[in-house]
Amino acid sequence: PAAPSVALASVWPEDVKQGEMLIEVRGPGTLEPRAIRWIGAQAEGRVDRVIFRPGAIVEADTVIVEMSNPDLMQAADEARYEVESAKAAYADLELQLRNKQLDQEATVASAAAEYEAKRLEAVAYREAGNAVSIIKTQQAELVTQQLKVKLDTERERLAQFSKSMDAQLAVPRTKVTQSQHALERKLAQVDSLMVRAGVAGVVQEVLVEEGQRIALGANIARVTNPQELQAELKVPETQARDVLLGQLVRVDTRGGIVEGKVSRIDPAATSGTVQVDVELMGPLPRGARPALSVDGTIEIKRLNNVVYTGRPTIGQPNTTVKLFKIVEGNYAVKVPVELGLTSVNAVEILKGLQPGDRVILSDMSAWDDYERIRLN
Repeated sequence: PAAPSVALASVWPEDVKQGEMLIEVRGPGTLEPRAIRWIGAQAEGRVDRVIFRPGAIVEADTVIVEMSNPDLMQAADEARYEVESAKAAYADLELQLRNKQLDQEATVASAAAEYEAKRLEAVAYREAGNAVSIIKTQQAELVTQQLKVKLDTERERLAQFSKSMDAQLAVPRTKVTQSQHALERKLAQVDSLMVRAGVAGVVQEVLVEEGQRIALGANIARVTNPQELQAELKVPETQARDVLLGQLVRVDTRGGIVEGKVSRIDPAATSGTVQVDVELMGPLPRGARPALSVDGTIEIKRLNNVVYTGRPTIGQPNTTVKLFKIVEGNYAVKVPVELGLTSVNAVEILKGLQPGDRVILSDMSAWDDYERIRLN
């Protein structure tokens, strides 16, 4: 039977080439912040005012939300009074102990003076040399020895009192420190009612409204840096096995191409795709922002001196398919073609075609029953 006629304009022919073939994997995705700061409530309170809404540019100390908590303010005042009371109690005890220490020092000084006087008296009697002086000398030396013992005792008592005073002051000193720390925590909670951004960036989300009661730890807002973005691509799980860390990636942001590299590969597949995070290395084009849709092309490897052509609409890697090869100018015959590795827009030819052949890559299922067609 005569070969059916097919309009040449309705098919997609392409030449078979030989040379370097780039194996690539493509996946859609979005731009997402590399670092997200969630701002949580450090204290319970009621929202008085939302100062900045999503999209606002803020600095680290910019107040985004104002909150109030009268109970917390009162607790801070009470903590302040506790600090003053603890300091006063410590100062009073220290004064009492210092006075006692001074009394003991005076006792030591008095004992030292009395001892020294008797010692000098004993020396004077000894130098006189008569009988009366000998008796008085012995009496004076005996009293001197007694006074020496008394002086040593008073000195030891003074040393022990100094140690005891440090021990007695340790407890109220600790109470002063504890009350100061409690006050600092209360003041920090009061200050946290002025909810600040914490980092310079853009407010992405505010989760509260005026009049709302906020519990401790609840998320209030989210702030990100729009200049520190990464691409999160969804790669088909059948192709993700060839993706490796560090591979080069071209990310199309619709406003320009940005170079990057694979920084993370999700270990699990979700809905038939694997998430691949891409660290962007080039400057972002104008208009790049979080949640912007992008397309990423991951460079898997380069094949040198291989036969390849464009990727047909049918055929999987390492399979054999039948394609129409153009012969004699306006005819095409069906030939078996063994495919190798596939890329986004190209496929490796292992058998069935030679460099210079011209093959039809478009869908030819309407002519599956024919081995030969005529192009016009």
